[in-house]
Amino acid sequence: MDRINIAIDGPAGAGKSTIARRIADKLGMLYIDTGAMYRAVALKAVNNSFDTRDKDKVLSILKDISINIIHMNKEQHVLLDGKDVNMEIRTPEISIGASNVAVIPEVRLKLVQIQRKIANNNDVVMDGRDIGSFVLPNANLKIFLSASVDERSNRRLKELHEKNVNDISFEDVKNDIITRDKNDSTRNFAPLIKAEDAIEIDTTEMTIDEVVKKIISLIGK
Repeated sequence: MDRINIAIDGPAGAGKSTIARRIADKLGMLYIDTGAMYRAVALKAVNNSFDTRDKDKVLSILKDISINIIHMNKEQHVLLDGKDVNMEIRTPEISIGASNVAVIPEVRLKLVQIQRKIANNNDVVMDGRDIGSFVLPNANLKIFLSASVDERSNRRLKELHEKNVNDISFEDVKNDIITRDKNDSTRNFAPLIKAEDAIEIDTTEMTIDEVVKKIISLIGK
């Protein structure tokens, strides 16, 4: 049975997760936020008091790490070594840490194995930074979302405030996003790039509903 795979890529704060989740919900497909998996690796490193830029230390925890995705009430939950860490992985520190561990090829290869297995067994909407270009190169539809740095920073700040993370400024969030953009686009292995056959959508002046409607219309075609 052929599975339907939709890949949604883009930089931090472009709206990937929110949009991918809504599309999956509307179409009755499984939503997979791959970035959450990298956050889980970063969280384990931080919990062990390791520098997320220390490749050897990160690889030492990769040997026995367990990362699973479950869905409860239509929401994705990440289990790290059997524990639900959905809230813990959403801090600015873990955001940077996720970008740091993502440059390590061994980390990407381990997580990509998990991601491809899920996509082989389910109709999925998967979002990340290298889904269309590397993880699911044969996806039925590839979307690349973009938006200005200021707009992405505003969105991320609003998201943090909604989660009661209030001790962070706009400039802190903006610097975080600029750093992640640089890390993601310059890493040697599976960098953030727009796949040749991906359709780019600039969401700066668009509402979430407008983006979702546009992508669903593309799926129809």
